Amino acid sequence: MRVGLLVPTLNAGSRWPAWIHALSIQTRQPDRVLVIDSASTDNTLTLARAAGYETHLISRTDFDHGGTRQLGVRLLQDCDIIVCLTQDALLDNEHALAALITAFTAPRVAVAYGRQLPHDEATPIAAHARHFNYPAIPKANRFEDRVQSGIRTAFCSNSFAAWRRSALLEIGGFAQGTLFGEDMQTCARLLMAGHTVIYAAHAQVRHSHNYRVIEEFRRYFDTGAMHTMTPWLIQAFGTPGGEGRRYVASEWRWLSSYGCRWKVRACASNAAKWFGYQLGRHYRWLPRAIRPRFSLHPGWWNKPGHQ
Repeated sequence: MRVGLLVPTLNAGSRWPAWIHALSIQTRQPDRVLVIDSASTDNTLTLARAAGYETHLISRTDFDHGGTRQLGVRLLQDCDIIVCLTQDALLDNEHALAALITAFTAPRVAVAYGRQLPHDEATPIAAHARHFNYPAIPKANRFEDRVQSGIRTAFCSNSFAAWRRSALLEIGGFAQGTLFGEDMQTCARLLMAGHTVIYAAHAQVRHSHNYRVIEEFRRYFDTGAMHTMTPWLIQAFGTPGGEGRRYVASEWRWLSSYGCRWKVRACASNAAKWFGYQLGRHYRWLPRAIRPRFSLHPGWWNKPGHQ
């Protein structure tokens, strides 16, 4: 199988040299590496071209989580597998890419996503988020698993995920014009079409964010808005309520050894998530001028047809 690696970039910053090195030592090298850059002003493109990567430039206003990745699918038309990797997700060892691609030996596998481990500087809250969402046990999901796992069945992250190009084309590719969650939406559609999704726990990257409380509010506002914009997702897989309660209980146990300060911070963060999600679910009730201020992606709301 020919493998294309797709990387959207914007001012990749200080991690970029380490990212390039981590890719250079992989035992399974991609056949093509495509960087789609949104007008970086640092040395992102210089280093990418020096490493031999293909580069394609777009304006920042043209970036779209689903549309930009679908552009990559079109440009990598001679590849069988499209690996999506973000600029801040560092391949954790030299076998990470090979371990992810191995999942496609089964013909009905349409997507495989890897395990995300926290960066060394991750806070206890950020570290728990990675350990909860990306456990050490691999799993195969099919549409019928939604009865037991609910919306978690369609969970997937394009920070480190590989897609069978023919399966993507079968369902029309990545959804375009998406505010957030193009990976989950595409994964859900593949499951509904009868494909299998693999969580490849042995394929690992380092990827985490130390979000502030206001950033958690904005992320979950976007999540709630995305769920309202895609009612079919909730209808097919269920609401995330049970998963959220399980997360909070797990986090509380995780933080027991870190002291009260982190538990107080977690309470504030979870309250912000809940409030942000509820506002996002009812975003149509909010004045149009307010919506971008609540979002982690304010530019999306200002595009024609996005309100």
